Amino acid sequence: MSGSEKQLFGLFAHPVGHSLSPVMHNRAFQALGLPYHYHPFDVSPQDLPEAVAGLKALGIKGINVTIPHKERIVPLLDELDPEAKAIGAVNTVVLSKQGRLVGYNTDGAGYVQSLLTETGVNLEQTRVLLLGAGGAAKAIAIYLIKNGCTSVTIANRTEQKAETLANHIRHYANAKNRQETNGPLTSLQVDVLSWTFLEQQGVTDYQLIINTTPVGMWPHVEQTPLALQGLKPGTVVSDIVYNPLCTAFLNNAKQLGATVHQGLGMFIYQGALAFKLFTGYDAPLDVMRQVVLKQLNLSSA
Repeated sequence: MSGSEKQLFGLFAHPVGHSLSPVMHNRAFQALGLPYHYHPFDVSPQDLPEAVAGLKALGIKGINVTIPHKERIVPLLDELDPEAKAIGAVNTVVLSKQGRLVGYNTDGAGYVQSLLTETGVNLEQTRVLLLGAGGAAKAIAIYLIKNGCTSVTIANRTEQKAETLANHIRHYANAKNRQETNGPLTSLQVDVLSWTFLEQQGVTDYQLIINTTPVGMWPHVEQTPLALQGLKPGTVVSDIVYNPLCTAFLNNAKQLGATVHQGLGMFIYQGALAFKLFTGYDAPLDVMRQVVLKQLNLSSA
């Protein structure tokens, strides 16, 4: 298998040095014999408009987008895929054959695919606590609801941002329900907690706790987003941070008897979905997983 011409892809992030997307995608291109290259671009928020405009000028065929650009990039694009529009955040941009920049979001689908595959949790019977209210939280919340979840509580250090996300989720769920049943949605419960109240109350009431913040990401590996006060054994505790593979947050949860769900699966699956959008080919999942594990100095054993 081989592409007909050399093509450039990349990642917009700030900072960008921690990301393993370049090594993962370049190894996947190599495995399929594609003459493509994936490059990390450190783009500061104030430079994002110029960087996006440069995609067309330079003929860059596609980029991934991560912190802090997933929401900021939306108004700079020519078109949004319906899922990205519903989420309100983008993690993948493709330069179409018509020369238009089209935004997609593979975060939510990648996360839920990983969660269900690795934990088998029944989302229809699960009360979820979502830590954070950024672009990743938006994508994950939307896909949790798409897969049957009816109870989501959002906690964010800026409470107004959590309220905004809660309203976004309610609007999405109601629109989806009207489309499917021609009636209002009555079963979904979306709550917001202040961070201070959550720390005082503890996490007893939840069966799935998801950290969508970057707290604990390399190099600040000793940090945790929340003390898991009152955690019940058997609770699924999930972290979308994949570097380190097992964060301090997950290590604490494991010591308290939780079932932990690491961020590597989401990273691989969202990357595979982006790879398909970039190239039209199915991604070599095993190859991608192996190269990321190697970079993290781990083995799959």
